[in-house]
Amino acid sequence: MRPGQIERRTHDGTRHGTTTLFAALNIATGEIIGQCFACHRSREFLNFLRTLEVRVPDARDVHPVMDNFATHKTAAVQRWLARHQRWHVHFTPTSASWLNQVERFFFALLAEKQLRRGARRLTRQLERPIRDYTDTVNVNPRPFRWTTSADDILATIKRLYLRTLETAE
Repeated sequence: MRPGQIERRTHDGTRHGTTTLFAALNIATGEIIGQCFACHRSREFLNFLRTLEVRVPDARDVHPVMDNFATHKTAAVQRWLARHQRWHVHFTPTSASWLNQVERFFFALLAEKQLRRGARRLTRQLERPIRDYTDTVNVNPRPFRWTTSADDILATIKRLYLRTLETAE
């Protein structure tokens, strides 16, 4: 890279392994509970739910906000949730992951601050910075605060809709 030159990326970068990160954000405190798994199946998701069940005080109801990924809706997960009455699941609409605070507060910031532009050849080299970032956030957790009002967001969506409608005509 040279001064003034934009960063470039290729479409055919080599992936040396992937990991699945399940994470939960306590919106009141900013604390993160995260776990990495080798696969993204309901079995791993259930393990994560069990971890949350142990870590969240019994007196509290749990309101996870999740996307509509198939792993979150399997029969095994539904049975587990039915047995745990304090769990009240909320699903985001398709393609609306931005509504989920953990997506922005944790996943996006993790990518920006810890993972981007890193070269890792082993999965454990990917998982270590994820755990380190989680630990760093949890040393001094702060709740996420939306900086844009709902009215501003809706106005932006309306402008986009009107532009799209004009283009289609």
